[in-house]
Amino acid sequence: MSDDLYITAVCGIGSNRVTRDGQVIFEEAGTAPGEFLVAAYRHSGIAYPKFFKMDNLSRLGWLAAELLTEGQGLLEKYDPKRTGIVLSNANSSLDTDTRYYETTRDMASPALFVYTLPNIVMGEICIRQGFKGENAFFITETFDAAFMQHYVTGLMKEGNLACCICGWVEILGPEYKTVLFLVEKTVLEVGHSQKFTTENIIKHYAL
Repeated sequence: MSDDLYITAVCGIGSNRVTRDGQVIFEEAGTAPGEFLVAAYRHSGIAYPKFFKMDNLSRLGWLAAELLTEGQGLLEKYDPKRTGIVLSNANSSLDTDTRYYETTRDMASPALFVYTLPNIVMGEICIRQGFKGENAFFITETFDAAFMQHYVTGLMKEGNLACCICGWVEILGPEYKTVLFLVEKTVLEVGHSQKFTTENIIKHYAL
C-alpha cells in the first residue's frame, strides 16, 4: 500500500460563497458574515440548533466541516481516537474577543465569553463529528500550506491519525475565509484522487 496521503474532499467558504470540491453550492451577495453563515446553514438543510448559539468563527469552521464530511461515513471507517483536526488562522478569536469586550461596558456576555479562544471551533466540530483524536490550532500571519502539509503528514504517517480535517478558518469584522481539507490514505476513483501536497493545498486555497 502506498504511503501517500490524499485530499478526499475540500470545502471553502468566503466572499459570500460556499464551494465543495471546487463547485459552488451556495452563494448570496450583499449579506454580512453572520447573516450569510445563517443563510448557508439553512440552505444546507442541516438541523443542529446549537449552531445559532455559536460565535461566527465557530459557525464558519463548523459549517465547512459539516459540508466537507457529508456522506463520508468517517466514524464507520475509522476509530474516533484516530480522527483529528489541525486548524490555523491569523487573528485567533479576535472577532469574538472584540465583541465580548464591548459587552463589558454594560454587562459582560457569558455566551460570548465561552468563545474567546480559537480552539473552541475545534471543540464544536469534534462534538458534532465524534472526533476524539489529536487536534491543534496554530496562529500564523498567513496560511502556511507547507507547514500544514508537514504537520498533518507527520501525525498520519506516525500512526497517530487515520484521517484529519485541516485548513484555515479566519474571520475578523467583514472579512472571512475558510478552506478545509479532508485528508485520508484512501485513493479515490480515477480522476478524483489528489495527493496531499503543498502545491495542491495552495491550489485549492487560492480558489
